[in-house]
Amino acid sequence: MLRQLQIPTPSRDAMIDITREVAEVLADSGAADGVVTVYVPHTTAGVTINENADPDVIHDVLAALDKAVPWRQSFYRHSEGNSAAHVKSSMMGCSLMVPVVDGRMTLGTWQSIFLCEFDGPRTRKVLVTVIAD
Repeated sequence: MLRQLQIPTPSRDAMIDITREVAEVLADSGAADGVVTVYVPHTTAGVTINENADPDVIHDVLAALDKAVPWRQSFYRHSEGNSAAHVKSSMMGCSLMVPVVDGRMTLGTWQSIFLCEFDGPRTRKVLVTVIAD
């Protein structure tokens, strides 16, 4: 089962919790055991799993990425002016997999799935696939 989500992003850099939307796709699939994959078909966005209990974690991740990969640098050659977004996307990755047991994702207590926006605001596609055992 493949489902395409449309996720609006609020700003140039953001991490949007999409755990609920992914869980809904899983529930609709009826799969008891297997794996759910999340894929972002964009070169300036990514996806990751991280803590969602404390909003400061998201702030800190985005701040660290901005420090490691500043938006403007004289050595960037990409003519669109969004080289930092491409680099951050590559650092975060464009896909992830979560095991499914008894119809539920096996995320840890504090874990959530985040769409990572690095060149927004935009509406991003997120492809979710459920593969049942």
